[in-house]
Amino acid sequence: MNLEELRADCAIKQKKGLHIILASVIIWILVLCVHLTSLPILTKNLFTFCCTAPLLPISFLISKFLKIDFQNKDNPLTALGVLFSVNQILYLLIAMWIYPTVPEKMLMVIAIIFGAHLMPYSWLYKSKSYFMLSIILPVVALAVGLKFEPYILAIVMIGFEVLFSILLSCEVKRIKE
Repeated sequence: MNLEELRADCAIKQKKGLHIILASVIIWILVLCVHLTSLPILTKNLFTFCCTAPLLPISFLISKFLKIDFQNKDNPLTALGVLFSVNQILYLLIAMWIYPTVPEKMLMVIAIIFGAHLMPYSWLYKSKSYFMLSIILPVVALAVGLKFEPYILAIVMIGFEVLFSILLSCEVKRIKE
């Protein structure tokens, strides 16, 4: 297969990562629940990190339900997609620094990192949705995070993740036709 065929294979078999984005809706709901509590901000931030841990198990379960090839081992570009995700872990070091330094802005930083890490997937999956949201999410997260409480940002992120899921579903339907 040539490069374009490999990219198309990833997009089709992995349904453009829809299972990961759907799982992120659940993660952001968990984060919202944490930030609606009266716990101290440092405790909320610790629990926020904990909320991100089940992303892969949740996305795996969703992939089974939606009949998505979670690993797509036959396609060498799958390893590139994994690298795109692992890259985000390095940026979380910034969020870890923010955690004790400016704790009320940690969720904003996590949202910015999450949004920005989507851009390479726009190339991998030939997706306008990934591209647009990789720019919109960090900008909106910054604006909302600077002006409002973290729980408001979590609500905004849930809304965008639901919208993103709908947009990706439409893109997936189009590539099957």
